[in-house]
Amino acid sequence: MSAIDWEDPFCGEGNSCFRLGTDQAGNGYIAVAGDEAHPITDSRDALRQLILDIKSGKADHLL
Repeated sequence: MSAIDWEDPFCGEGNSCFRLGTDQAGNGYIAVAGDEAHPITDSRDALRQLILDIKSGKADHLL
């Protein structure tokens, strides 16, 4: 995997922080801040996980 350029984390009070990143090929990545070694790539799985996290209140600060 090529190096990922991570943006600053999106955090809310008491919630998980997410980070968005891109690699040299322009692929997008989403990871929980602190666990960037296991990102989800820009795919249906990534979108599904983000929606589930928002619905469960883990990522309400991204709305």
